[in-house]
Amino acid sequence: MCQIFAGQDPERYQLETRRMRLNGQSTSIRLEHSFWAILDEIAEGEGLTTPGFVSKLHDEVLELHGESKNFTALLRCTCLVYREMPPKAEGARIAAE
Repeated sequence: MCQIFAGQDPERYQLETRRMRLNGQSTSIRLEHSFWAILDEIAEGEGLTTPGFVSKLHDEVLELHGESKNFTALLRCTCLVYREMPPKAEGARIAAE
């Protein structure tokens, strides 16, 4: 069983640092390639750039909780929640628009 996990392409878990502005401050966020790929997908689905999506998420977290003690962990969990969501039915998506 561990071969499924251990045998994956190391590129998937290679760290990547991206610079962006959050709350007007320039910062760097370091995540694995796999998580960046999912965040890119989420952002595209929302009609935003990845930095725009991450910034919007950061703003919403500040509004709801006052702070995020571990924002990179929040981003990883966001990816997990996104992957666990049922796929949208095409008709439901169109009706919502």
